[in-house]
Amino acid sequence: MERRVRAVVCGVDEAGRGPLAGPVHAAAVILDPARRIRGLADSKVLTAERRGVLAVRIKERALAWAVGFATVEEIDRINILQASLLAMRRAVEALKLLPDELWVDGRHCPTVSCRAKAIIDGDARFAVISAASILAKTARDAEMCVLHERYPQYGFDRHKGYSTPEHLEQLSRLGPCAIHRRSFEPVRAFFERDLFDDRHPVA
Repeated sequence: MERRVRAVVCGVDEAGRGPLAGPVHAAAVILDPARRIRGLADSKVLTAERRGVLAVRIKERALAWAVGFATVEEIDRINILQASLLAMRRAVEALKLLPDELWVDGRHCPTVSCRAKAIIDGDARFAVISAASILAKTARDAEMCVLHERYPQYGFDRHKGYSTPEHLEQLSRLGPCAIHRRSFEPVRAFFERDLFDDRHPVA
């Protein structure tokens, strides 16, 4: 009797499509069926502390994992959807193990050399995509904390670039900095109205 070989499935997800500032990150994960990880879930429903714990376990127990990102400049040049797909492709291409198939959270798949299928709410339905969502989220949050050291007046370590009242107030008062996405409202409005001047710390 012929033995059927299980396909190597890679979960893929992104973090950071919605913020007004910072790069978009993506992660690709191939879990090891022999080393289960309890508690995997959509990163959005987990606390930061729990995401941190799970991220360590994923990196220790997965057969392969990688993180990719697209820069603010790439987001503004090719749009956030295409930049997200670019970050996903970079993550997949960085894997040390070639998957047979990608399971991608959402409606769109990156261009890759293997089969790929988009799964709506996949990060809540499949552990392999949940794992990718956790790594993408923790990687991006860590990067925003690093960027906070460069631009501390915006509070990136707290809101991670999302359009919170605090962030919008600082944006209105200070204007955009170099890591704000110029193609996103309300950042774009500063440039369209010629409100950019020497007091705005873009560099």
